Amino acid sequence: MAKTLFEKIIDRELPATIVYEDEHCLAFRDINPGAPVHILVIPRKPIPRLCDATADDQTLLGHLMLTANKIAEAEGFGGAYRLVVNNGADAGQSVFHLHLHILAGRPLKWPPG
Repeated sequence: MAKTLFEKIIDRELPATIVYEDEHCLAFRDINPGAPVHILVIPRKPIPRLCDATADDQTLLGHLMLTANKIAEAEGFGGAYRLVVNNGADAGQSVFHLHLHILAGRPLKWPPG
Protein backbone atom coordinates (compact mmCIF):
# COMPACT_ATOMS: atom_id res chain seq x y z
CA MET A 1 0.00 0.00 0.00
CA ALA A 2 1.31 3.46 -0.91
CA LYS A 3 2.27 5.84 1.87
CA THR A 4 -0.07 8.71 2.61
CA LEU A 5 1.08 12.30 2.41
CA PHE A 6 1.26 12.36 6.21
CA GLU A 7 3.33 9.17 6.40
CA LYS A 8 5.79 10.82 4.01
CA ILE A 9 5.95 13.85 6.32
CA ILE A 10 6.54 11.56 9.34
CA ASP A 11 9.34 9.83 7.41
CA ARG A 12 10.79 13.24 6.36
CA GLU A 13 10.26 12.41 2.69
CA LEU A 14 8.22 15.62 2.33
CA PRO A 15 8.93 18.94 4.06
CA ALA A 16 6.69 20.39 6.75
CA THR A 17 6.94 23.08 9.40
CA ILE A 18 6.94 20.80 12.42
CA VAL A 19 5.92 22.43 15.69
CA TYR A 20 5.83 19.36 17.93
CA GLU A 21 6.75 15.69 17.91
CA ASP A 22 7.07 12.82 20.31
CA GLU A 23 7.08 9.03 20.08
CA HIS A 24 3.32 8.90 19.39
CA CYS A 25 2.55 11.88 17.17
CA LEU A 26 3.75 14.77 15.09
CA ALA A 27 2.25 18.25 14.57
CA PHE A 28 2.89 20.68 11.75
CA ARG A 29 1.46 23.85 10.22
CA ASP A 30 -1.20 23.34 7.55
CA ILE A 31 -0.02 24.53 4.11
CA ASN A 32 -3.54 25.81 3.31
CA PRO A 33 -4.60 27.37 6.64
CA GLY A 34 -8.23 28.01 7.48
CA ALA A 35 -7.28 30.31 10.37
CA PRO A 36 -4.21 32.32 11.43
CA VAL A 37 -3.18 29.29 13.50
CA HIS A 38 -3.89 25.99 11.72
CA ILE A 39 -1.88 23.04 12.93
CA LEU A 40 -2.43 19.37 12.15
CA VAL A 41 -1.76 16.75 14.82
CA ILE A 42 -1.23 13.26 13.40
CA PRO A 43 -0.50 9.93 15.03
CA ARG A 44 2.60 8.10 13.91
CA LYS A 45 0.41 5.00 13.71
CA PRO A 46 -1.48 5.09 10.41
CA ILE A 47 -5.21 5.09 11.21
CA PRO A 48 -7.14 6.07 8.07
CA ARG A 49 -10.23 7.58 9.75
CA LEU A 50 -11.45 8.07 13.29
CA CYS A 51 -14.07 5.37 12.72
CA ASP A 52 -11.21 2.94 11.96
CA ALA A 53 -9.74 3.37 15.45
CA THR A 54 -10.24 0.51 17.88
CA ALA A 55 -10.34 0.14 21.63
CA ASP A 56 -6.58 -0.50 21.42
CA ASP A 57 -6.19 3.10 20.17
CA GLN A 58 -7.93 4.69 23.16
CA THR A 59 -4.74 5.85 24.85
CA LEU A 60 -3.35 7.19 21.57
CA LEU A 61 -6.55 9.15 20.86
CA GLY A 62 -6.42 10.71 24.31
CA HIS A 63 -2.77 11.57 23.77
CA LEU A 64 -3.60 13.36 20.51
CA MET A 65 -6.22 15.52 22.24
CA LEU A 66 -3.97 16.39 25.18
CA THR A 67 -1.13 17.15 22.78
CA ALA A 68 -3.42 19.47 20.79
CA ASN A 69 -4.16 21.33 24.01
CA LYS A 70 -0.45 21.61 24.79
CA ILE A 71 0.27 22.97 21.30
CA ALA A 72 -2.60 25.49 21.46
CA GLU A 73 -1.22 26.71 24.80
CA ALA A 74 2.30 27.00 23.37
CA GLU A 75 0.90 29.00 20.42
CA GLY A 76 -0.80 31.41 22.85
CA PHE A 77 -4.37 30.19 22.28
CA GLY A 78 -4.86 27.66 25.08
CA GLY A 79 -8.15 29.24 26.14
CA ALA A 80 -9.70 29.72 22.70
CA TYR A 81 -9.24 27.26 19.87
CA ARG A 82 -11.25 24.77 17.85
CA LEU A 83 -10.30 21.14 17.45
CA VAL A 84 -11.71 19.42 14.35
CA VAL A 85 -11.63 15.83 13.10
CA ASN A 86 -13.11 15.14 9.67
CA ASN A 87 -14.17 11.50 9.30
CA GLY A 88 -14.49 10.44 5.66
CA ALA A 89 -14.62 12.21 2.32
CA ASP A 90 -18.19 13.45 2.80
CA ALA A 91 -17.06 15.20 5.98
CA GLY A 92 -14.17 16.93 4.22
CA GLN A 93 -11.35 14.48 4.93
CA SER A 94 -8.86 14.63 2.07
CA VAL A 95 -5.89 12.72 3.54
CA PHE A 96 -6.84 9.32 4.89
CA HIS A 97 -4.55 9.35 7.88
CA LEU A 98 -6.33 10.44 11.05
CA HIS A 99 -5.53 14.04 11.93
CA LEU A 100 -6.77 16.74 14.27
CA HIS A 101 -6.99 20.34 13.10
CA ILE A 102 -6.14 23.01 15.68
CA LEU A 103 -7.73 26.29 14.54
CA ALA A 104 -7.21 29.59 16.36
CA GLY A 105 -6.30 33.23 16.01
CA ARG A 106 -9.67 34.58 14.83
CA PRO A 107 -13.29 34.42 15.99
CA LEU A 108 -14.75 31.04 15.04
CA LYS A 109 -18.46 30.95 14.24
CA TRP A 110 -21.02 28.19 14.76
CA PRO A 111 -22.08 26.15 12.91
CA PRO A 112 -18.66 25.59 11.36
CA GLY A 113 -19.70 24.03 8.04
